[in-house]
Order: sequence, then structure tokens, then C-alpha cells
Amino acid sequence: MRFVKVDRVKTLWPFKLVLALLLAVAPLSQSPAESPRVQEKECPGNPLSPGSVAQSIWQTQIGEGFRAGTQMLGISTGTTWGILMLGGEQRHHLALGTISYGYMLSDIQAAGHWYRGNWEGRVELLGGAQFEPDRCWVSGLAPHLRYNFATGTRWIPFVDAGAGITLTNIGEPDLDSTFQFNLQAGAGVNWFIKDNLAISFEGRYLHISCAGLHNPNYGVNTLGILVGVGWFF
Repeated sequence: MRFVKVDRVKTLWPFKLVLALLLAVAPLSQSPAESPRVQEKECPGNPLSPGSVAQSIWQTQIGEGFRAGTQMLGISTGTTWGILMLGGEQRHHLALGTISYGYMLSDIQAAGHWYRGNWEGRVELLGGAQFEPDRCWVSGLAPHLRYNFATGTRWIPFVDAGAGITLTNIGEPDLDSTFQFNLQAGAGVNWFIKDNLAISFEGRYLHISCAGLHNPNYGVNTLGILVGVGWFF
């Protein structure tokens, strides 16, 4: 795109500033080969047409892989049920809620394979309460690493793992201090009801213990389901 020079007209310096900004922004909003008007005319139903938020999060079409640098804010809630393992003496049933932030660490990986997808780094704040065998509170913070599979559809499966710290007043016979650690592993799917808005369904395993810093250290072990919503931008 060519513009008329205005260097010799000093009184038009505001227009020079505007033109400079347009030149800087133009490569981000359209390809050099075509203008937004032409592209919209050729692809009227294209979900990634200029002006769509999804243009900045998907590499090509919806489900074909996220762009590196795409971010996510999400919330979820659900219930996990206690299981007896690793020496634990009680089943600890928890009602949980999470707030999470994610950042796509890579463009699509393993292109051409069924397992192609994106790596995502996440930070999650977890909180809730134990409602059985007695009432207690739980809170925690953990970084996660997630892999999102590129399926070419609005259903994007993922696998996820994380580890962090936990504060809780769940006590004996399985725990014996307020400060604990947590280990988490999960798998689920994001269903994109809009180009940048998804409903998530996740099955998650949660382990809480103090890594041997105190006794007893049998730990809390639960399995459950979380349902949430995520906004990608």
C-alpha cells in the first residue's frame, strides 16, 4: 500500500504520525497479498475472517492448532471423591473451584501426526472444602503443563499435570499440618461454543501430602470431575 509523502508540509505532522501507526499495525491485521475487504468477499463464512477475535488464536481454522502466545482465562468447579490408596485411612470428599491462566508455549507440534497439538503453561488457584468425613477447608496454587490436541473440530482434548502447594486444616489420621503439597493429573476436552470461548470437561486426580515433612503423611487422594468455561485471547 502506497501513501503520498507529506515530509515537505510541516503543518501536516499529525497526519504523518497517523500514517506511521497505520503502517505499523497493517501487517498484524491482514496479509500483504490481500485486503480485508477482498478476503471477506471470497470467504464469507470463514470463522477466521478479519475482525474475528479467533484470527489471533488459531493458526488456520478452528481446531487446527493455537498460535503461540495465545492466552486463556478460565474458571471451573466440581466434586472429587476420596479413594483409599498409598496408606490413607479415610475417604476425603471435596467440593472444589479453580481460577486459571494459560499461555500457549508453542505453535502446533508434531504436524502431520494424529497427536499434533500445542503445549500450554498454566497457573491455577484452587480452593474449596471437604464435606466428608468432616468439614474442612482447602486452598492451593500450582503451575500446570497441558497438551492440547489439534483435531480440526470444535472439540479439543487435552492432558494435564501439575504440582504445587496446599493449605488445609484436614488433620489426622491422614495429615498433620496446615502446609502441604499437591500433585495433580487430568484429562478432558474443551468444547468451543464460540471461536474463542470454550466449555471444559475434565477428569482429575488430586493428591495432597506433606512429602514426609510431618507425620502422619498418608495423604489425601481423590478422583473427580470439573466443569468450567475458558476465554481465549
